[in-house]
Amino acid sequence: MYGSPKITEMLNQNGEKVSQRYIYSIMRENSWKARYVKPYVQTTISEDFSSRLKNLLNRHFNPSRPDCAWCTDITYIRTVDEGFVYLTSVMDLYSRKIISWVLTKTMETDEVLKSIEKAKERRKVEKPLVVQSDRGVQFTSTKYQEMTEGFVTSYSRKGTPWDNACIESFHALIKREWLNFYKIMNYEEAYQLVFEYIEGFYNTIRIHSHCGYQSPNEYEKNYMLAVTNKNQTTFITNSAI
Repeated sequence: MYGSPKITEMLNQNGEKVSQRYIYSIMRENSWKARYVKPYVQTTISEDFSSRLKNLLNRHFNPSRPDCAWCTDITYIRTVDEGFVYLTSVMDLYSRKIISWVLTKTMETDEVLKSIEKAKERRKVEKPLVVQSDRGVQFTSTKYQEMTEGFVTSYSRKGTPWDNACIESFHALIKREWLNFYKIMNYEEAYQLVFEYIEGFYNTIRIHSHCGYQSPNEYEKNYMLAVTNKNQTTFITNSAI
């Protein structure tokens, strides 16, 4: 799954001091390549800035703390016996962690938006945050507005997937690194594969360059540790004064 930069980082973390150039030369010699997906091809551009559906996030994908900005999207997964099933994911942009996901047999709003409900329950969000999505009917529905009351809802411009690039990238990633290598027969098999990738690998093990070559879970854990240490230092300093 990894290319030469991440393989180099993993080897160095485990005590093998090697350069990226050396790893790249070994991969080239053996015709090894990271799994690849074709990049987006821009087809249409729209300057549709309606009063209600604005791109407020404006591609600011690097918030300074968790639960400052989320993004969500739906992707299709083909099965042999049951046609398409639909993965809806919610990502925290600070760590790129998938904080909730649902796999549904339909794209009905009530089913898809269970992912938002799960995200709110897991993160116990109290302060308003930005939630980025596309302009699909699920995310412009009355129910979505009710579920995100108190949040700042931001929408990708029509025909511009880059406005929601992080979650789009994740859905491409899970397919090229995992799902595309299986003949998925039905919903149950699809669910098991998605669970294994997200909960057993992506959030917990897979290193991410955005996270300083840590997993999303490690990145958030280290953030909380730094905040705790800072608060303890401040308390001790104030007590001494």
